[in-house]
Amino acid sequence: MADFDLVTKAVVPAAGLGTRFLPATKATPKEMLPIVDKPAIQYVVEEAVSAGLLDVLMVTGKNKRSIEDHFDRAIELEEVLEAKGDDERLSQVREPADLATLHYVRQGEPRGLGHAVLCAKQHVGDNPFACLLGDDLIDYRDELLKRMIEVRQAHGGSVIALMEVPKEQVSLYGCAAIEPTDEDDVVRVTDLVEKPPAEEAPSNWAIIGRYVIDPAVFEVLENTPPGRGNEIQLTDALRTLAARGGDEGGPVHGVLFRGRRYDTGNKLDYLRTVVQFAADRPDLAPEFLPWLKEFLANR
Repeated sequence: MADFDLVTKAVVPAAGLGTRFLPATKATPKEMLPIVDKPAIQYVVEEAVSAGLLDVLMVTGKNKRSIEDHFDRAIELEEVLEAKGDDERLSQVREPADLATLHYVRQGEPRGLGHAVLCAKQHVGDNPFACLLGDDLIDYRDELLKRMIEVRQAHGGSVIALMEVPKEQVSLYGCAAIEPTDEDDVVRVTDLVEKPPAEEAPSNWAIIGRYVIDPAVFEVLENTPPGRGNEIQLTDALRTLAARGGDEGGPVHGVLFRGRRYDTGNKLDYLRTVVQFAADRPDLAPEFLPWLKEFLANR
């Protein structure tokens, strides 16, 4: 394995306005909407920790204070639960604060994912880092991020997660032009396009919300003009890095992910995710699944 810098930091952009979930997100961050009984953002941090990344930077915005509160201690609540002898809930309340070392920086204005990543420059410095988007949850049994870090250690540069989607859905994602390598699940990325029309897409391999990024991206982002949606797009910066050699922050590889991904980016997919998680819970499934079957049978 080549001698590339280890990936030890994770960046979690969480500054979005959550307009698809209004009015629920008027005062509650979208990232704090529960998947059964745990906010979505906690699953993302747990994934980073599971991959060995214990230094996590949250890029937040206005009205996101509850995210910080969730990953902090809640002394009064803990004292009440401890007095009641409710050890199970006490452990659940303490768990988020013990997961990792959490840091926070604010994105002052919503200027796109690329700009959110640029906000992490001072914290990340000259180190490679993982970037995890909260709209995508990856099943804990599918160790995607660990695999991406392995690919970074082998090839350097940046690594993106790619998932095959139907052609008619390509316009919802960034997508990649790819070349095979000698590994079945690894490709070389030759071009990237942000949300192209289906007929112009270079493939139907879409970028999902997991990245391992070379620090050279910061210099590129500083010089990347606004793109689609008049926002600074991370996809555009990675496209620049894909054309570079290893001494300039390139190349870009992709890991072809065929595992379990859950989308929480819109209401319908969010509801599907909640049902899937509930159906997978041994404490809920025995009662929830029979009820669900009866409910559907009577519709």
